[in-house]
Parts: sequence; C-alpha cells; structure tokens
Amino acid sequence: MDILSSRIILRPRDYATTLAFYRDSLGLAVYREYPGGTVFFAGQSLIEVAGHGGSESSPRGFAGAIWLQVRDASSAAVELTLNGVAIDRAPVTEPWGLVEMWLKDPDGVPIVLVEVPDDHPIRRDTR
Repeated sequence: MDILSSRIILRPRDYATTLAFYRDSLGLAVYREYPGGTVFFAGQSLIEVAGHGGSESSPRGFAGAIWLQVRDASSAAVELTLNGVAIDRAPVTEPWGLVEMWLKDPDGVPIVLVEVPDDHPIRRDTR
C-alpha cells in the first residue's frame, strides 16, 4: 500500500471557535477552504477542521495528540500567551532531548509544540 498524503481531521463541537483557534491563535496558514471546512498547513502535514460531524453529544477529547515542530518553544509560548492561549505545560527539555510544550484546542485535543535542539540526533545526517 502506498500512502500518498495524510492529514488530521478534527470534527469540533463548535466549528467557528475551533477554526478561530487554529487560524488566529495558533496562526496556521490556510491550505484550502471548502463549503463547511478549512484545511491548514502544519509543517509537512495538514490539519482539517471540518464543519460537519461534530455535535454537543460527540465525545470530548482526542486519543492522540497533534505534534507541531517549532523553531523556539519559549518564543512560541510568549506568542501564544499574548494570543490568549492557555499553556498546560511550559517548555521543558524531555529526557529524550526534545523541548516540549503542551496545550489544548477548544475541544480538548492535546497539542505538543516541539523544539528540536541543534545537537539532537534528529538533526544529524547519518548517511
């Protein structure tokens, strides 16, 4: 099986609130819009906020997390705070060497913003 592309699809309880969060609070650029939905660029992936499928009776939360790499987690924390986004956990260097900061979208979907330090193995070319 060949995977040609991928994206995360969110079906929020309140489309307008979630759309504003990803567009305005996180500042993601719009990839495309369609009647009833918006798709955002998220690095090498896409996040689609669908205006259909979610309702007040839908379960809250998300079993996984959205992983977004940033250049500087501390700067991102300041920017998000100025945009009114609550930070669940400030940037911390994890035992595996990545700097991670956690927050949630309006439906409680966990989002981890990750900074890859210059000396981290992910940055090394092993070829």
